[in-house]
Amino acid sequence: MADKDVKNKRLGRGLAALIGDSAPEAVATPEKVVRDSRRVPIEHLEPNPRNPRKTFTEKDLGDLAESLKAKGIVQPILVRPAAGKTNRFEIIAGERRWRAAQRAGLHEAPIIIRDVTDQEALELAIIENVQRADLNPIEEAMGYDQLTAEFKYSQGELAKVIGKSRSHVANTMRLLKLPNSVKDYLAEGLLTAGHARALITVDDPAALAELIVEKGLTVRDAEKISQDPAALAKLKGEKVQSEKPQKDADTKALEKRLTDTLGLKVVVGHKPGKESGDLKIKYTSLEQLDEICRKLGVETR
Repeated sequence: MADKDVKNKRLGRGLAALIGDSAPEAVATPEKVVRDSRRVPIEHLEPNPRNPRKTFTEKDLGDLAESLKAKGIVQPILVRPAAGKTNRFEIIAGERRWRAAQRAGLHEAPIIIRDVTDQEALELAIIENVQRADLNPIEEAMGYDQLTAEFKYSQGELAKVIGKSRSHVANTMRLLKLPNSVKDYLAEGLLTAGHARALITVDDPAALAELIVEKGLTVRDAEKISQDPAALAKLKGEKVQSEKPQKDADTKALEKRLTDTLGLKVVVGHKPGKESGDLKIKYTSLEQLDEICRKLGVETR
């Protein structure tokens, strides 16, 4: 655990320097670190198949490409040497910049080179993207899940590595339990993480997600609906059937005695906690009605 604590502190403290606008001085670590900064041809870079970020929208890349045409790549791309290849580098953080640079027709890119393990590369990629809010909630959840599954992190340890609270990690990972249709909405940016947290607690998250997107509901709206199932049915245009309160044993026993005495069905509508209520005697013929009146001393003719 001591080694992991050292690594966690190193990552949390050193990330800002690693991805800053200028190349920092090397930070001493227990592992052998190769640190260099240079400019390399765009084609010498290749994406990391383990990158937690999977979604790159056309508009986003187009806007960034226009900016790069005017200013170039201001922030270096964080890379590591590609395994078994000479002068080739695998991107750790900055794949979006690399993709946009190709669109902008740039021939070179500034890079910072680190010699890191698969585990450290994934950690750095997740931290960089989380700090920049570049990941959608599902990508973030999948990144956390990958770290816990492959490298046996607990949620508490992972929270320290990425600089988030344990509850944030736990709530984010819970999003992976949502239906695929809801995950798609999250990946497309049609739902926010706040919406998703409200969806986790409802019986039919897919139905509520569809309504949120269709009606443009806010996170607050979604939270209110998640706490009131009848509200969801109302929004869907369904008839809400109110549940009748169950009668207590004493009331049921009284109904039976009255029914046996009169020979007719008797229903006692006593309201819990109140002294008021109603008494219903059901008859199926005029003869039975006459009999009830006779017993009550009421003349019918």
